[in-house]
Amino acid sequence: MKSKRETERDISQAIIRFEKEFMGRGPLETRTYIVDDMILVRLKGVLTPAELKLAEAEERDRGRYLIKQVRQELIQHGRPLLDAVVKEILGSDPISLHTDISAKTGERIIVFTLENPPKFRDS
Repeated sequence: MKSKRETERDISQAIIRFEKEFMGRGPLETRTYIVDDMILVRLKGVLTPAELKLAEAEERDRGRYLIKQVRQELIQHGRPLLDAVVKEILGSDPISLHTDISAKTGERIIVFTLENPPKFRDS
């Protein structure tokens, strides 16, 4: 059994791998927080250079909307991989996944909810 901190680190590393392999670019910074039956993952610097240009274009709102839509669709297609990673690390399937991305700051938040809070060895 791992400590909470070790588990948070393992989840962060797994999400970084997912972002690099599935999304095509890894975040500049990732931090995971486990709070009761939730896993909160905060990723900074996830936008590609092309997405940054689109977000800064004249029609900013449209560009940001398109970025959000594409990223949302990609996460939905990659959801089985994300669920599998969480199950492998924690030993239980997530029951839901919520995510959003800011095309303005390049930050993504992913929240998993679990059936039960995970157990850890004392830190």
